[in-house]
Amino acid sequence: MNRYLGKLLSMITVIGILFSSTIPAFGSPVDPVVSFAEAWQQLSAENDTLAAARANVEQAKHKRDAAKALYLPEIGISASYLYLDDQVTLSPSEILESMPAGDQLSPVIAGLAKSYGMSATELNSGLTSTIAERENLTSSIRAHWPIYAGGRIDAAQDIAAGQVGEAGHQLEMKLEEQFENLARYYFGVVLSQRVLDTMADVEAGLKKHRDHAVLLEKQGQIARVERMQSQASYDRAIVERRKAGRELEIARLALTRLLKNPQTIIPSDALFINETMPPLAIFLDKTLASYPGLGVLGSKKDQAEGLIAVERGKYFPTVALFGNYSLYEEDDLTSKLLPDWVVGVGMNIPLSERSGRAGNLAAAKSMVRQINALERQARSDLSVLVEKSYYQAEQSLEEYKGLGSSLKLAEETVVMRSKAFNQGLSTSLDVIDAELFLAGIKMQRAVAVYNYVVTLAKLHAVSGQPENFLLYQKRQGTEVR
Repeated sequence: MNRYLGKLLSMITVIGILFSSTIPAFGSPVDPVVSFAEAWQQLSAENDTLAAARANVEQAKHKRDAAKALYLPEIGISASYLYLDDQVTLSPSEILESMPAGDQLSPVIAGLAKSYGMSATELNSGLTSTIAERENLTSSIRAHWPIYAGGRIDAAQDIAAGQVGEAGHQLEMKLEEQFENLARYYFGVVLSQRVLDTMADVEAGLKKHRDHAVLLEKQGQIARVERMQSQASYDRAIVERRKAGRELEIARLALTRLLKNPQTIIPSDALFINETMPPLAIFLDKTLASYPGLGVLGSKKDQAEGLIAVERGKYFPTVALFGNYSLYEEDDLTSKLLPDWVVGVGMNIPLSERSGRAGNLAAAKSMVRQINALERQARSDLSVLVEKSYYQAEQSLEEYKGLGSSLKLAEETVVMRSKAFNQGLSTSLDVIDAELFLAGIKMQRAVAVYNYVVTLAKLHAVSGQPENFLLYQKRQGTEVR
């Protein structure tokens, strides 16, 4: 019987260890009493994991807004300063040299120079024009507006929208995860309190038994070893009660840490049971229809299909409007020859490129097939998870109810063994075993209720209806105190 009780205490110890975390500071000696619904509100508002997930959603939305700019034209002001090794000049001789009949016209230049009383070199120098100075400063407004990109702009918008959807579904997953955590932590405190109360009852019962054993030993009705057994059992009960008290403190501190409260949180709600559970089909249908993990895969599929559109768009031409308007230019011949503004339309048809568009397109299609396979597997796994959790909850509920007769038997056994011991018809060990058996049944029922509540919370969370758990708790639940 001691070994049986030890197993239950070990299980509670594991629960206490799971709840343990860094101990927060406490500011007020008055500890707040919080219901599960109030705790969920605090957790939803203060949890850092949820805050990070919400920031991720905001980030995705900003990226989506940024992707809308792909529809807009690019307009910018450019300026440049150039310093040349020499002026750019053009003389008549250079013009003649560039002409096919330039050699035949050279005598004409020589005759013209002679008529003015100048040499050909002097005339050539006098007729030389400066095309550009050594220092050049220019500025202009340039515009570029893609009006067709093979569907790549629309695909980029779809990818950005898919990222927003993925971030939103991830936030929902974090909410469900934190709801499950809160149920384990919150009702873990309640369970730890039940364990402490049970161990306190055991300690009180064994103390009463020890006191009776002391009196009976003095009267010579029992042997000394009987009294020693009662004393040893009472001492062990004190140790176990203190251990349960420390585990309760650990569970409370873990819940307080989870809710980021400067004061120790005291749960006001009790563990509860329901006479019947909602039909399995409700949880199963809701989960397969609204589980955010499936939404994440759906959003990833949208992004993969957007990548397919992007890679396909690389096979189509790109058409864009463009324009340029000069704001400032040097006062030289080059500037006078160039127009002040220009507009036009251009088209680029990719014939061969190095980005590996064929491979990238095939990879994107493979990603879609991968996501489809993952979605089918996820639906199968979710069905198994929901069914398994549902039957576990039913089993815990049946275990709690089924142990009701054992509880009555254990209580009656303690009364009978105590009376028999006082009359010298039973041994001290019989009374101790009866007390421990009663404590074991109480703790086993408490653990069964805890498992039921936590599993029920998990079912409501995974099916996307955590708020219904609160309604199910208050309207149809029967508190177990």
